[in-house]
Amino acid sequence: MKQDEPIVDMITRFADIINGLKGFDRKFTNGELVSKMLRSLLKDWNSLRMLIENTKDVNTCPLEELYGTLITYELNNVETKEKTRRSKEEMKEPPNRQIALKSTNDEGSSNTNMSDEELEDLVLLVKK
Repeated sequence: MKQDEPIVDMITRFADIINGLKGFDRKFTNGELVSKMLRSLLKDWNSLRMLIENTKDVNTCPLEELYGTLITYELNNVETKEKTRRSKEEMKEPPNRQIALKSTNDEGSSNTNMSDEELEDLVLLVKK
């Protein structure tokens, strides 16, 4: 299985490979096919793989049932990952901070006493 590959694409690719091998008179038992499919899953699927291997007889488990289980697991897992991703993004967003400056009007002060360089520094500070 490739990283970020949907399980349906993997199942299709698996079936194409098996059908190609059957064209060369290679015979597979159902147990072999189920085992090969489980071994080809990524590490993210280890929990499901172990669950299937421990609760079902791999030799008698129909391949179509395995396909259904894998698709269901992927659908549930994608929804869970999406919710987790959204909650992480929400936590990363910094809160909007606004600064309010108090204005005073002192008659004794004026901007004419500032040099051009000081005035530019003040403008940059306010912009930041």
